[in-house]
Amino acid sequence: MMRLRHKLTLYVLCLGWPFLLAAQQTVDSTFRITPVRPVEELRKEALAAQPPRETGPFRKPELVELIQLDPTIKLDIRYATTNNFLSTPMYSQARAFMQRPAAEALVRAHQALKKEGYGLLIHDAYRPWYVTKMFWEATPEDKKIFVADPKEGSKHNRSCAVDLTLYDLKTGAVVQMPSGYDEMSDRAYADYAGGTAEQRDRRAILRWAMEKEGFTVYPQEWWHFDYKDWKEYPVMNARFEEMGK
Repeated sequence: MMRLRHKLTLYVLCLGWPFLLAAQQTVDSTFRITPVRPVEELRKEALAAQPPRETGPFRKPELVELIQLDPTIKLDIRYATTNNFLSTPMYSQARAFMQRPAAEALVRAHQALKKEGYGLLIHDAYRPWYVTKMFWEATPEDKKIFVADPKEGSKHNRSCAVDLTLYDLKTGAVVQMPSGYDEMSDRAYADYAGGTAEQRDRRAILRWAMEKEGFTVYPQEWWHFDYKDWKEYPVMNARFEEMGK
């Protein structure tokens, strides 16, 4: 075994750095971009900015934490880690909030999926407006179709959008879909015809469960769903540190 390892090491060294970089990219499946400007510079500007002014009657926000409604919902809040498209934490806490009607609808979808052998894993839910502004300013022009314009605000800012996928109830493992989360390519499209039959079936099961409870998929992102009442809530900018336990 030691001799085999030695040979493999020599083989890699002979191939050189390009091989090592390719191997690293294979292991790291997260889609990443190079920010147009430094993230910390954008964070400072975004925190000092103000959300768009809105008029009209809105419902009073009532945010609830998803895992408090159902602890079998799993979390993988990518923006609280470096495992995201900007390779930098956006949130200080790994938490997921939604307006109560949307959260309760999500729990019903989760319960329905259990009969199919799956559960929901959440990547993102409520997102402060300043983070939406950071995403917009950091993303190159040719990828802006995948991020929300802060001038209008995101449905995530209204706590009525959720990014999610499925996990297998038997193994606890996240299932494979036609693309990874936050992948900025046509593989992310909700009607993308590629990938395997199994991946497309899982994507269809997720969509079926969510649409049955009043959610609509975002055409460019199979993982993004908007709740039907999103227009009735205002854009919010409260940081996670300000949210109650």
